[in-house]
Amino acid sequence: MVGTKGKRSSRHGAVMSGAEMTIQAIVDEGVDTIFGYSGGAILPTYDAIFRYNSANPGKPVRLVVPANEQGAGFMAAGYARSTGKVGVSIVTSGPGATNSATPVRDCMADSVPIVLICGQVARSSIGTDAFQEAPVFSLMSPCAKHVFLVKDPTQLAATVRTAFQIARSGRPGPVVIDLPKDVQNWQGAYDSESVLQLHGYQDRVNAMMHQKMPKATAQAFLNLLKRAKRPLLYVGGGVIISNAEKELRRFMEQFRIPAVTTLMGIGAIDTQSDLCLHMLGMHGSAYGNYAVDECDMLIAVGARFDDRVAGLPDEFAANAVVAHIDIDAAEIGKVKPVDWHYVGDAAVALRSLTEAGKGWSVEHKQWLKHIRAMKKRHKFNFNRDSEIIQPQAVLEALNNITKGEAIIVTGVGQHQMFSAQYFDFKRPRTWITSGSMGTMGFGLPAALGAQAANPGKLVIDVDGDGSMRMNIGELETCTNYNLPVKILLMNNQGDGMVVQWQTLYFGGRYSGTDKTLHAKDFVKTAEADGFRFARRVTDYDALQPALEEFVSFDGPAFLEVRVDKFAFVYPMIGPGAPYHDMLTGPYIEGRSDEPAEDTLDATDGF
Repeated sequence: MVGTKGKRSSRHGAVMSGAEMTIQAIVDEGVDTIFGYSGGAILPTYDAIFRYNSANPGKPVRLVVPANEQGAGFMAAGYARSTGKVGVSIVTSGPGATNSATPVRDCMADSVPIVLICGQVARSSIGTDAFQEAPVFSLMSPCAKHVFLVKDPTQLAATVRTAFQIARSGRPGPVVIDLPKDVQNWQGAYDSESVLQLHGYQDRVNAMMHQKMPKATAQAFLNLLKRAKRPLLYVGGGVIISNAEKELRRFMEQFRIPAVTTLMGIGAIDTQSDLCLHMLGMHGSAYGNYAVDECDMLIAVGARFDDRVAGLPDEFAANAVVAHIDIDAAEIGKVKPVDWHYVGDAAVALRSLTEAGKGWSVEHKQWLKHIRAMKKRHKFNFNRDSEIIQPQAVLEALNNITKGEAIIVTGVGQHQMFSAQYFDFKRPRTWITSGSMGTMGFGLPAALGAQAANPGKLVIDVDGDGSMRMNIGELETCTNYNLPVKILLMNNQGDGMVVQWQTLYFGGRYSGTDKTLHAKDFVKTAEADGFRFARRVTDYDALQPALEEFVSFDGPAFLEVRVDKFAFVYPMIGPGAPYHDMLTGPYIEGRSDEPAEDTLDATDGF
């Protein structure tokens, strides 16, 4: 906890440099892998990594050096997202720090715990526009959960320890340490116990950890649930972050309540469960979005009503009373007014409600029957008669091979949405994507971080040609460290999601998205970077065998599949449109296609 002493290290009191203290404190926090790129202002710390590993050959800290500092940040994020542990990136000052701003903001937006350590010019040179100086504290403060500028070297170890505790506690997030070079070179006794006293934050976190849901609060929730005929869970990434998936699944089964998930909540529920309605929102399942429109009680757990889900808040779940569980009080009522709420850990809340509702008898069987019918009628579908490979067909075939067991990482764009729609996930932390920031270039480095953290698991990066170009230098990182990531590039020669919007809303004016002149040969690029498996598929006959060989290949593998440029993502709720105006496209059955008697009347009390 912030403000309490840590466990005493065997090296407590040893004389070290500030750089050595930094690495020792990181090791004491249980870190086994560091992602980063060296440079002048961080050289003492990189030297300390080398010397630590020389002195500890049996248990060295793994150092993964990317092609770019942005890659290091996303690798740390992939490590953190796939494990729940704090990811670590160490970079130099100036451009090293500025290149890391995007991963920091990406982690803040998705509540991902990382610690970024940036080298900085000596304290006496700060503010003089010294070589490779950047205003890290000012730059990162709006992007991170917290930023430290280490001015007092005697507090260095405590600062590192506190950074980890802030990153992982409460609502997780990125913490940045701006570390001047002269502080790294300072010599002193290592303090392995102290942490900084941040009393306001400490009090809030301590209170959160020890609180229990009052019986009256639980009873008020049950009173609302008893009156509901069409309850629906709206599950966000907070359930995964709080490791509350077991409590969620027990709650769902006990009360027999179906659930939709956000993009970040995918994996909290087994997607093959009869109660799972998959993703909701702009590109959510048709049946999931219809259920949101029809429900009379919406139970949000670890979700924040973002604009891709609740685009028109007044019309989102307009017929429902709203209950909201979140660890961050700022999210309660921020977008949509609620009728009941609880600020606290999702696992604690769900456990309390499940216990309070023992002996519950299900009273919404007609709703569940209707849900099952909608899942069957409005299922995902695509053009299965096209001779051009459809991206959905690629992912459907790959899913039949992986069967929900792989860690799926994506870039950002159409391939991201198709992956969310067509892959199965049996457990949390097997779906890794950039949600709120929607950062292109995220997929490949994040997959490398996830693979480094999960050496025995199958990790697949599903990427688009636009996203791949953003951080394509990390292909070499993959082979340098023999990380057996499987990279599936779905190449539609364009920024697919932007092309979709330009087609639907901008009269087909493809400004800046026509990539037909691009001469990049991705397969040759992969081969040049050391991939022993690097292939291209252009027709359906070759697709299935190529996918099977790709997945089973022993080592890093790269497979490019040329797909239809105009295979659009449906369903789609257009900008400024309510759920009932959702576009289902030509291949998914919509409400206008079904008999009137099969449509549930939102006022029907059964």
